Amino acid sequence: MPLLSRDRQQAAAGLELAGGSAQSAPRPETLRNGARTGLFEQCANPRCRTGWLRLWRSRTAPVLEGAWSCSAECTAALVAAALSREMDGRGSSAESHRHRIPLGLVMMRQGWISPQQLREAVDAQKAAGGGRLGHWLMRQQGVTEQQVARALGLQWGAPVLGMDFHDAEGLTPLVPRLFVDAFGALPLRVAAGKILYLGFEDRLDPVLALAVERMTGLRVECGIVLESEFRPAHVRLLGVRFPSVELVEASSEPVLVDAITRRLERVRPMESRLVRVHDCLWLRMWRKPQRTAVPGIEEVEDLICSVGPS
Repeated sequence: MPLLSRDRQQAAAGLELAGGSAQSAPRPETLRNGARTGLFEQCANPRCRTGWLRLWRSRTAPVLEGAWSCSAECTAALVAAALSREMDGRGSSAESHRHRIPLGLVMMRQGWISPQQLREAVDAQKAAGGGRLGHWLMRQQGVTEQQVARALGLQWGAPVLGMDFHDAEGLTPLVPRLFVDAFGALPLRVAAGKILYLGFEDRLDPVLALAVERMTGLRVECGIVLESEFRPAHVRLLGVRFPSVELVEASSEPVLVDAITRRLERVRPMESRLVRVHDCLWLRMWRKPQRTAVPGIEEVEDLICSVGPS
């Protein structure tokens, strides 16, 4: 089994242990009517106490993960449940370290370098006080960039992806700019409206990939991109327009529940979803039903949150 597949299974297992779902999230328009019964909206909060009063409420939003809430108090209850689910996943196997065969040994096994070449590159790396081993192998031992990328792909159990048909501006609604920058991710293309190819320079991020998969409903396939292609494309992507985003830092989970509830009540999204990405929480709010694989920049709004120890 490829190592990346194991990582994704670990991340999914950690999510399931936390009470979430590892399946791809349904598209927003399929979730829109998930909380209706008969002629009236049914509040999704199981402890809702508004009773028959909700029959006269005119509000049809906000909707969180397919569930409608009849009041700000009920919205807070839904947010608290979603936040607890995501926070319980911290420290699970989704974040655990996996041992990987060192890059030099991968290249030796492929016959691309000799033990002597590896020793010389490692010695140069130590003498310089750092730098990627692949750079030293390219600089001193005549290894090609393509060989380094292929070795990284073998190390991670992932393919080397090309930059064909890359549309930077068209893909910005899929991953927030903060994550593109912080985690070194590069959305490459969407194939057949179902698969998002996500590129990385030298190490993959299965946790981010799973979060994007849950949020977008697309299957996310990760791979390595040649450094000479990745870096200019990454810089170009960071320079284009992304959906609006707001950053929230909260001192505790109750404070964060209140902050998220206030945003949902203010925006009144037709759909919203909350997922965890490492130590962050990502709330996406859809202002309009999503009809295509990639939403419009104006159709979505993001909230990226962090919470301190309680």
